Amino acid sequence: MTPSPTGPDVPDTAKDAMMTDLGRVLILAGGLSPEREVSLRSGGRLRDALTRIGVEADLADVDAATLPALAADPPDVVFPVLHGTSGEDGTIREVLDLYDLPYVGAAPPACRVAFDKATAKAAVGAAGVATPAAVTLPREAFHDLGAAALIERIVARLGLPVVVKPRAGGSAFGVSRVDDAGGLAEALMSCFGYHDSALIERAVAGIEITVGVVDTGDGPVALPAVEIEPAAGVYDYAARYTAGATAFFTPARLDDAVLRAAAATAVTAHRVLGLRDLSRTDMIVDAAGVAQFLEVNVAPGMTDTSTWPMGLHAAGLDFAVLCRDLAARARTRRDAAHAG
Repeated sequence: MTPSPTGPDVPDTAKDAMMTDLGRVLILAGGLSPEREVSLRSGGRLRDALTRIGVEADLADVDAATLPALAADPPDVVFPVLHGTSGEDGTIREVLDLYDLPYVGAAPPACRVAFDKATAKAAVGAAGVATPAAVTLPREAFHDLGAAALIERIVARLGLPVVVKPRAGGSAFGVSRVDDAGGLAEALMSCFGYHDSALIERAVAGIEITVGVVDTGDGPVALPAVEIEPAAGVYDYAARYTAGATAFFTPARLDDAVLRAAAATAVTAHRVLGLRDLSRTDMIVDAAGVAQFLEVNVAPGMTDTSTWPMGLHAAGLDFAVLCRDLAARARTRRDAAHAG
């Protein structure tokens, strides 16, 4: 099933009224995380797209002036495209709830679970989804218990290679692949520059894919999978956001059965973690054709090289119209809560 650009279960007259009453959309972007520049690019693209189809849309860089501005001139709906801490850990959404402002995306409790990679892996794995074996340890454990002994046991448990990543964060900041035990200490030091806890995950050889999910009112639906093939072999920050540094294939060049399973994994993750409106699940398809869950993103990037919009395009959906519909759904959700 593919959702229609204007929502699959709303009569045309109701859709017209809903869009007419949408009002001003405030896009929150920027912030102070390492993903600030990506967030601003996402926000700018979203603002331009909504403006193109006649939506009144403003872009605000989140800073100390944000709260006074929200109080003085409340928008009709907020579309957060903040990445990283505070943008995806539920903080900004908690603030929006305090101001009783409707917003696109998951509620704070779901964001907190999804943003924590270890917790998300455990929840999705408990639902029967394959995910690579991993160990999660804070910086203090290596300091207090001895890094050498812990590294030895980690290698004995997971084998090599492994991937070291911050327990929370995005855009591949602090992420390293380690092929020999001697490189693990350095990888951990790099990781701890972005988060106080590290997730060390068994590296899985295979094809990297990502699957977006949208829900315009008829339940979460997976978008076509996007296959990721970085020219340098590593999908790091530069490969993600430099035009031409990565080849993307949509739909991914995989068997239909594998694509269906990957779509089911993305929808399962979205449901299990209690997400809403939109999400993106990152996976790697192993040699046996199993889509292994890596992580989920509650605020997917919306730049020209971001995969969530690529999935929309492959599904025949207009980026601007779909985002407008999500904003309308968020406002309708708040209004219905008040009416109840």
